[in-house]
Parts: sequence; structure tokens; C-alpha cells
Amino acid sequence: MKIEWRGVMPAVTTKFTAEDKLDMNMFKVNIKAQLDAGVHGIILGGTLGEASTLTDEEKKTLVVETVDFVEGKVPVIINIAEQTTKGAIAAAHRAEEQGASGLMMLPPMRYKANEHETVIYFSEVAKNTDLPIMIYNNPIDYGIEVTLDMLEVLLKHDNIAAVKESTRDISNITRIKNRFGDRLKTFTGVDTLGMESLLMEADGWVAGLVCAFPAETVAIYELVKAGRIKEALAIYRWFLPLLELDISPQLVQNIKLAELATKIGTEHVRAPRLPLIGDERERVLNIIAHGLATRPTLPAYKDLSLTQA
Repeated sequence: MKIEWRGVMPAVTTKFTAEDKLDMNMFKVNIKAQLDAGVHGIILGGTLGEASTLTDEEKKTLVVETVDFVEGKVPVIINIAEQTTKGAIAAAHRAEEQGASGLMMLPPMRYKANEHETVIYFSEVAKNTDLPIMIYNNPIDYGIEVTLDMLEVLLKHDNIAAVKESTRDISNITRIKNRFGDRLKTFTGVDTLGMESLLMEADGWVAGLVCAFPAETVAIYELVKAGRIKEALAIYRWFLPLLELDISPQLVQNIKLAELATKIGTEHVRAPRLPLIGDERERVLNIIAHGLATRPTLPAYKDLSLTQA
């Protein structure tokens, strides 16, 4: 399926049973909620998806069953976070075979590659797959920055199509737009900069709290793109305390608690992650409870951005 690099693409959580098996029934409940809300793509196996804990067979199950379940309504993208170039190429080949529409790629894991090594890593994967690639640029969490000069070199590969911009520097959206124009689509990857990035004309939002609040996230995107800024801002101001749950080492536990509260997930995580306990659990539950108690009524928002095009 061809990817239109725009819109809200949830980095979905992986659902587990109490026995630590994949919970595909609850997973599909959540995916249905995302589709009903109008998301523009599904991203599997990211940080929120607890990718580092998943086996290759579990990743295959997630891709194959998600592709089957969405029935071509939206593209399915799988994250690649590997330690070796050979492993990343193999993961890309598996993604193609399993029916994924595209890849989101982190730099090499564990080893802190230099700029040259990082460019070669991405280039070798790009040369060995026909799938379009979104580069995931998150130097704060992963220690390697993909600079604009590096992106300039990488764009010789036609299938490098987008960047997930997670540097936390909002002006980087403008730098990318100034330098590459429409050649490189830009997605924000930081929930607490979601609306700000869209106002800077980011093409989309790889979101986290969308896992629990899909309609509100898509509404903000559609309203901003339609120029209805005050309506979007009212939702965003309500949303911000919840969005801040995404910028935490325990973002997976936080967001799974929110999914539990909205009845489209469970809080089961895979060790070494454990459910939140004590004061921190109470703090997060209070934020979620207040968000639910004050949840806004949304305007009709679906596809507003398309009608304004």
C-alpha cells in the first residue's frame, strides 16, 4: 500500500496477556478504535510497542495480523531498531515479506555510531529494500543525531521519504522545510510538541497518547490543518497534562494505564518493565482521571484538512 506521508500515525503499544503472551484480541480492539478515529497509519514495534522485548516471531504476528485487520484502510509501518547492519537489512526483508507498507528506522542500537557510520547504516538498508523509510531522529533518547547534512546525503535514496523529528528543537521543523521542501516529509515525534509542530507545518504526528485518546489526537491534527486553530488549541490545552505522560522513562506503563482507563487496552507490560506502583501510580491515575472527567466534546473533524486542500 502506498503511504501518504501525512496525518496522525500512532506508535501503538503491544498488548500482552497476564501470562505474557501476545493479546491479539485486545490489540485489535485498540486498532479498531484508531481506525474509527481516522488515523492515517499504524506504526508497530516502536518504543511504545516494547520492541526490544519482542521475538521475531511475535513481530511477524503483529505485522501479518495488523495488515490483515486494517484491510488496506491505512498503511502499516514496522519500526527497525537493530544492532547490526546485517540485522537491519534482514528485518527490512522480513517486513516486505510480511506485507508492511513501510519502515521507521532508528540508528544502530547500543553502539554509538559516528556520522559516517550512521549514514552508511541507513543507506545499506535503503539500497536493500523497496519499502519507503522514515528516519527516526531522537538523539536525546538514543544518543545519535541525524543532522541535516546527513539527511542531505541520505536523500539520494528515493525511498528515504520522511523523518520523525524528536530532537525537541521545534525550529528544526522549519530548518528541514527550508532545506528540503516537500522532498522530505516531517513528522513530530514528541507529544508535548504535537500542535506546535503542526503549526510549523509538520506533515504529521507520530503520537503516543493517541493509543488511549485517538479521536482527540486526530481532531487536533485535522483542525490545525484546516486552520481552525482556536478549536484545536482548546483540545490541546486539555490534552497537555496527559501528553506529558509520554515524556517519561515509564511512558509505556503510563500510556497503558490510560488505555486501560479508556477501555481499549490493558496495563500488562513485559519484564523488565513492571506496572507502576505507589505514589507514582497514584499520580498518573489522577492525571488520567482528571482528563476523563473533563474530556471535551469534539467537533466534526474527520478529513477537514482534505476539504481545505
